[in-house]
Amino acid sequence: MCRWAAYRGEPLFLEDIVSSPAHSLIEQSHCATRAKTATNGDGFGIAWYGDRPEPGRYRDILPAWSDCNLKSIARQIRSPLFLAHVRAATGGGTRRDNCHPFVFGRWSFMHNGQINGFEQLRRPMESMLDNDLYAARTGTTDSELLFLLALQFGLDRDPLAAMAETIAFVERLSDHMGTPPLIRFTAAFSDGHGLYAVRYATDWRAPTLYAAPMGRAGGYCLVSEPLNDDDEAWVEIPDGTAVIVGENGIDMRVFNPVAGAEPAPMPARPSARTF
Repeated sequence: MCRWAAYRGEPLFLEDIVSSPAHSLIEQSHCATRAKTATNGDGFGIAWYGDRPEPGRYRDILPAWSDCNLKSIARQIRSPLFLAHVRAATGGGTRRDNCHPFVFGRWSFMHNGQINGFEQLRRPMESMLDNDLYAARTGTTDSELLFLLALQFGLDRDPLAAMAETIAFVERLSDHMGTPPLIRFTAAFSDGHGLYAVRYATDWRAPTLYAAPMGRAGGYCLVSEPLNDDDEAWVEIPDGTAVIVGENGIDMRVFNPVAGAEPAPMPARPSARTF
């Protein structure tokens, strides 16, 4: 399983998440502690937002721990919103086009998880894309295709509803083709303004997701596993949850993958940790 981290808030140097913490994303690339596999060495990538609407991006097939350019870039680039990913391939070759984050226009997307029976589902999934989105597909992963389907289903209009419709479509398609639906999906995506994340699995065994405040002005970090040993700072996001990090802080909602349905606000839980 892959590991990733995303941040929105006051501008931070990328190294504050990617390389400096005790359990930074680079550390997780060779020593993950809350994943099935400790090593995530099949490439890495970063997408960050600055003065232009489209994100900058840097990806390579080297393990993150062995790329000196990554550490140099992370030390120099400062951004109010960025996504970073280290890959453990579950499908698709080790090539740059298969490294996350994926970008299209102002959108960026990264994913940890898998689709059961993806090779059987890939062609009908691709057939749902219009010509522009189909032409934008350069890799072979299920992650990139889920991103393009979400764009097809209206990511620009309503990000969470589009992602819910995407997951619901794949589940229906899988069932129709005689493959028991099984999707494990923990993803982050952004248009340069809001930061969104979803943790969901059809079998309630979604890859992990944690959140914590970061910085002095209401910033938040979303991660596959905590960046340090401060257990009081990190809140585990429940399975079946969508997260929105915006100007007013963090908002959590129930994620319901029903086509066209908008995720409802999460019910109040007196015992739940709040931010």
